[in-house]
Amino acid sequence: MLGKILSVGVYGIDGYPVEVEFDVRSGLPAVVVVGLPDAAVKESKDRVATALKNSGYVWPDGRITINLAPADTKKEGAAFDLPLALGALSATGQMLSARLRDYAVVGELALDGAVRPIRGALSMALAAREQKLKGLILPAANAREAAVVTDLEVVPVTALAQAVGFLTGEVPIEPCAVDLESVFEESRRDDVDFSDVRGQEHAKRALTVAAAGGHNVLMIGPPGGGKTMLARRLPTILPMLGIEESLETTRIYSSVGLLAPGESVIATRPFRSPHHTTSEAGLVGGGTIPSPGEVSLAHHGVLFLDELPEFNRHTLEVLRQPLEDGVVTISRATGSLTFPAQIMLVAALNPCPCGYLTDAKRECHCTPRQIQAYMGKISGPLLDRIDIHLDVPAVPYRELRGQGEGTSSAAMREQVNRARDGQAARFGSRRMTNARMTHRQVKKFCALDDAGESLLKQAMQEMGLSARAHDKILRTARTIADLAGSDDVTATHLAEAVQYRRLDRNLFA
Repeated sequence: MLGKILSVGVYGIDGYPVEVEFDVRSGLPAVVVVGLPDAAVKESKDRVATALKNSGYVWPDGRITINLAPADTKKEGAAFDLPLALGALSATGQMLSARLRDYAVVGELALDGAVRPIRGALSMALAAREQKLKGLILPAANAREAAVVTDLEVVPVTALAQAVGFLTGEVPIEPCAVDLESVFEESRRDDVDFSDVRGQEHAKRALTVAAAGGHNVLMIGPPGGGKTMLARRLPTILPMLGIEESLETTRIYSSVGLLAPGESVIATRPFRSPHHTTSEAGLVGGGTIPSPGEVSLAHHGVLFLDELPEFNRHTLEVLRQPLEDGVVTISRATGSLTFPAQIMLVAALNPCPCGYLTDAKRECHCTPRQIQAYMGKISGPLLDRIDIHLDVPAVPYRELRGQGEGTSSAAMREQVNRARDGQAARFGSRRMTNARMTHRQVKKFCALDDAGESLLKQAMQEMGLSARAHDKILRTARTIADLAGSDDVTATHLAEAVQYRRLDRNLFA
């Protein structure tokens, strides 16, 4: 007796079709699971057998062979519990259904037959649609997440018996539907605002430039100056997420189980702030079956690294490829996986171990050797990949206690959107920003007049900047010109861009 159930697995962040074959033969009782199952899949036979008995069904006797095809792809997680249970019922004739060929099934089973939520529901729904299936049967807790996929029936179930009833036509279940426009509208309320930050208007200007062009930022200043407050408010001035961008980000969160219960999509720009003890795998992803790290979780958003020198230097170096290419590639013996990582990097650090080297009112007790060792944890190549270096000094008392509010997120976002509109017209895509211009595009769109050429030459010679820094200055100047509504990059725009690189080589001269 053979039962076949269509299912879906997740490898990395991508879904792929899986066929669950359940065969029962006479002989001594034994259960063999093949198809590269991990420990969770192997243990599923015990969960499934108990869930069937507690739901009023019969677990078959004899020799049972369970195959998960394709057999050369590693299967992980408990999402195959429900299709295994349905396969047992189909193979033993306890369930007869013509719908089995039209629906994929996923879900973890509790011992009482309840269906528990799983990871990667969005990727699974996308894979089911690619297979041109009619629908996907999955846990009710994951229904809103999968329902954002159009042209696919998403059937929510809470128990094994309910899934059986739907497949046999005895229990009608209304497919889940989600109104994406209302979801996005509800999520466009920010809890923080740049008007909360007292003073630091020059820092807000620099962050406006960064947001307008998608530039990376390094903030340097004493403790309590507002570096973390500024970074946490940066997503509030970035353009609203588009639906395609939202689905890309949601797919990553779904694959690692970070979506909140009942949440359908990530509708706001993500902000990730990993601790400085984070490992390389935690930052860029990894594992036997690679999963996304913090860089990918910040896709289309902001990755904030506070206390940058406290991170392991080797861990920081793995950021080079994502910052340049916008993707993370992880290679294993069985193949390689690529995770998206289009991020804005925002880093913050103190100027010395005690933090008060640049503070006019507090004395620094660090020796030159201590300061050199502290800053030596950040390599030159990594600094080269950060477009804007920004001083964030302590806020004076009169600004801290002032009654008027500073520049708000709404005003800053308006400037950012205007600049992004200009870039969209220039590049023909709203996803392309000045920070990601190629060298050929830099030559085309960042032409300088004689005054600009003289200023750039002087800056390159006096500051000892690299060729990469040369292009980054021009990209930043192009963004400043866009904010000013200028078609040309002038010496004024270039001068502001150069002063954002003044800490590049000799940080604390």
